[in-house]
Amino acid sequence: MKGKTRTKAEKDFQDKISAIGCIVCHNQGIENHYVSIHHIDGRTKLGAHMNVLPLCYPHHQQIDNNKPKRWLTLHSDKNGFERLYGTQEELLAQCNIIICQ
Repeated sequence: MKGKTRTKAEKDFQDKISAIGCIVCHNQGIENHYVSIHHIDGRTKLGAHMNVLPLCYPHHQQIDNNKPKRWLTLHSDKNGFERLYGTQEELLAQCNIIICQ
């Protein structure tokens, strides 16, 4: 997926966010550091690389119709994901609090 190249500050921020591990797993008391960065509002808008969430593959975009669905996945059911786990903005605010501690 194409997008704007990250600045050093944006890369550093994403490294800090990734160090939290999956924020949804974290909230469930599970330590899971196998994450990918989810851009909340695309990759090309101003500040896009600072509006990101650390999510594991099953919470981010697991789309495999051959496997039973164990989690609500952001990319397959955004509304259900946000009802169950909180809005993306709420999760980002939580991540910011964690990295500032």
